[in-house]
Amino acid sequence: MSNIVKLNEEIKFGGNNPFVLIAGPCMIESEELVFQTASAIQEITSKLNIPFVFKASFDKANRSSIYSDRGPGIEKGLEILAKVKETFGVPVTSDIHDASQAELAGEVLDIIQIPAFLCRQTDLLVAAAKTGKIINVKKGQFLAPWDMKNVVVKLKESGCEQILLTERGSTFGYNNLVVDMRSLPTMRELGAPVVFDATHSVQIPGGNGTSTGGKSEFVPYLSRAAMAVGVDALFAEVHPDPDKALSDGPNMIKLHELEEVLKPIKAIDDIIKG
Repeated sequence: MSNIVKLNEEIKFGGNNPFVLIAGPCMIESEELVFQTASAIQEITSKLNIPFVFKASFDKANRSSIYSDRGPGIEKGLEILAKVKETFGVPVTSDIHDASQAELAGEVLDIIQIPAFLCRQTDLLVAAAKTGKIINVKKGQFLAPWDMKNVVVKLKESGCEQILLTERGSTFGYNNLVVDMRSLPTMRELGAPVVFDATHSVQIPGGNGTSTGGKSEFVPYLSRAAMAVGVDALFAEVHPDPDKALSDGPNMIKLHELEEVLKPIKAIDDIIKG
């Protein structure tokens, strides 16, 4: 059983609490898109009684190509995320890529996300820990789940006890990922609630040459499997029109399909947690 990470009275990760949905578009493409997506997801999660944290990246610093859109940057991006918090009353999260971003991000974000490629960057983890926020670290595609214990120790030694660990697939040959469901209980044994990243787990990294491909049709299957194993949160990138998304379109859930994807996931979570 993992420790319980409390965001507020309604949202608690771990223990026997219901799963939390962390969802939103991959990247902040525009304020209009962000508000459209946040509003729709809030309506769906309220209807299904699922705790909800909104996610969108202000900077995609790890794009395949130097010509790819990266987003509005930290200042404009945090401004938009702050408006989401105020307008919809939902917590927000985004990822940071450099230690210098931590303090400013911590002024707005409720959860600071550490990208998988950077999960071992000590300076980044220390800076994130010092914000006093919940820190969600994505397991590197190159790491075994038990190796995440070193990440947990780095954060705790830096004063952070509010830690989430995310499974997002492991490298399997070239341009492919697989999910070893054993990693979910293995990481939970480290004492941190575990998040399953349903959409990044179906990526085909670099599979489109200058961008990442994906197999979004497998998202519902992997999500249901993860819930059956037992996880504390589900991470999913959602977009009104993934075919036109500026980042990660091939692996995102279509906004109008989200409710039907979530219904069996919630049912399984209810069964597993009694």
